[in-house]
Amino acid sequence: MSASPSVVDLAGQVQRGEVTASELVERALTAAGAREDLAAFVSLDADLARAAAAAIDARRRAGEPLGPLAGVPIAIKDALCTVDQPTTAGSAILRGAKGEGYRPPYDATVVARLRAADAVLFGKTNMDEFAMGSSGENSAFGPTKNPHDPTRAPGGSSSGSAVAVAAGITPGSLGSDTGGSVRQPAAFTGCVGLKPTYGRVSRYGLIAFASSLDQVGPFASDVRGAALLLDVIAGADPKDETSAGVAKDDYVAACDGGVQGLTVGVPEEYFGEGLEPEVAAAVRGAIAELEARGARVAPIHLPHTAHAVATYYVVATAECSSNLARFDGVRYGERVEAPSLDALYGATRTRGFGAEVKRRIMLGTYVLSAGYYEAYYLRAQKVRTLIARDFAQAFASVDVIATPTAPTVAFPLGSRCDDPLSMYLADVYTLPASLAGLPAISLPCGSGAGGLPVGLQLIAPAFGEARLMTVAAQVEAALGA
Repeated sequence: MSASPSVVDLAGQVQRGEVTASELVERALTAAGAREDLAAFVSLDADLARAAAAAIDARRRAGEPLGPLAGVPIAIKDALCTVDQPTTAGSAILRGAKGEGYRPPYDATVVARLRAADAVLFGKTNMDEFAMGSSGENSAFGPTKNPHDPTRAPGGSSSGSAVAVAAGITPGSLGSDTGGSVRQPAAFTGCVGLKPTYGRVSRYGLIAFASSLDQVGPFASDVRGAALLLDVIAGADPKDETSAGVAKDDYVAACDGGVQGLTVGVPEEYFGEGLEPEVAAAVRGAIAELEARGARVAPIHLPHTAHAVATYYVVATAECSSNLARFDGVRYGERVEAPSLDALYGATRTRGFGAEVKRRIMLGTYVLSAGYYEAYYLRAQKVRTLIARDFAQAFASVDVIATPTAPTVAFPLGSRCDDPLSMYLADVYTLPASLAGLPAISLPCGSGAGGLPVGLQLIAPAFGEARLMTVAAQVEAALGA
């Protein structure tokens, strides 16, 4: 396994003529071919990538100005609509009977912004079906594997996007994060993953799981690369009513800031039962580095953290049961006639939803049903407000919050498939920030059992991504990442 060069460095090299976009694409194609065993991609059109790179090279030779991502290969999670590549959300429903895949008639806004920045879209990445999973094992295309140890899970749901970066195939990628689906796989695979503030990045063209939680976010080999990708994809979008009209900051410039005078809050609730000692040690070591660079470290409390998992799996399943009703074989998906219902619901998964998606639809339908709405869904929304209030109170006295990203290092493939609750607990530290709609980033901070990566999670107030970049870049510099 080899780490990818920085998105920022490669874009600069293309701009200066030190390397061509075509050369970068060939490197990425070679790397992807060498690591097909990881199943990071569900579709990869080499001719399409080469043509895009050749067009960028021709424009550079003609002296035309190029965008900030000039010629850099960027992998795309298969939940994002792309007009020139299939979009399946990791599901047999959208894969089609002949494997041709659903072809959207438009690009997601973030995809259109990557094209406008002259990135080369490099394939669609594997993912848990409809973004429902924490391990990358729920895909109709088969499980993604961790490049550090192929017997381990890479995390999910944005498993392929994380692996593409961590395995050195592309220097950056896009994923989506509903309850930790960018940050947790970033931690498991040892790369940088960012969940922006809810509303910072357009969701237009992202196949919905839970609409009040979903947010597109970047993966990169370093903090500065994630900052540049965020700068490209962030901003208001008239096509998305949940998109916020809050001005962007200079996220790349923020990476050069210092932490002197900042206060880092460390919630005691994140360092209790279930946290592996090696993970705790690595995270506390990273926090100590911030203190050594001039930050003040203060203990804080987020008392409703314990209720985050239950709250999330009521809210998210309720929303997914509504969102996935459109996949009925008429508007979307392959139509299945009545005699074929056994195939739809059978274990072969040749057509229809997989087991985890069906489980969540059933849970969501239940909590929204008559007689249970107030007992479950309404109560969960009230607890969600309490969780958000915990963060608001904490940020009255601290500038950023530091926690582990996940309680363990990457677990073995198959070890939690028959225990949904154990699987859900893999996101116990990422869920609260998602429920509160806050920006959070995961970056490597050391290694745990078996030498597997450990992730540090940093959380900032709403629209505080620039502050995240400053603090994360300082950790990265201190640890020599």
